[in-house]
Amino acid sequence: MRKFEKISFDQFKKDIKDDIDLYHSYMLPKRDTKYAAGYDFYAIYDYRLKPKEIKKIPTGVKALMEDDDVLLLIDRSSMGFKYNVRMCNQVGVIDKDYYNNNDNEGHMWIKIQNEGDKDYVVKKGDGICQGIFMKYLKTDDDIENEIKRQSDY
Repeated sequence: MRKFEKISFDQFKKDIKDDIDLYHSYMLPKRDTKYAAGYDFYAIYDYRLKPKEIKKIPTGVKALMEDDDVLLLIDRSSMGFKYNVRMCNQVGVIDKDYYNNNDNEGHMWIKIQNEGDKDYVVKKGDGICQGIFMKYLKTDDDIENEIKRQSDY
């Protein structure tokens, strides 16, 4: 099974805000067109990023995926092309065992930096990154590691 879920309200209160209306109002990622490869992630609230500023942005989302899947979190093209804003790590790599981990339920965050010369303004509901599920391969001589991230699944 492969799907996105909201983090629990308890985790939302820890990470974002104790606001049940805000919790119920934000959207899960979705593909905006029939042939879109990426699922757009949306801003939970308004924010502004000044030139040279870096912000850590919560998504409020966790992802369940198949054993040989990885979820890549990638900039939306317009962020870099139009505004010179990018994710600090360029591509976020989310492993299957990040889901429901004991530290934060698998809550995914992005960290973005404004390298432009104008404020970058994001409104609640604006796209902030995209997620692409992909299969990954292992080497033929891979030695399976039995160590698992501590999680509730």
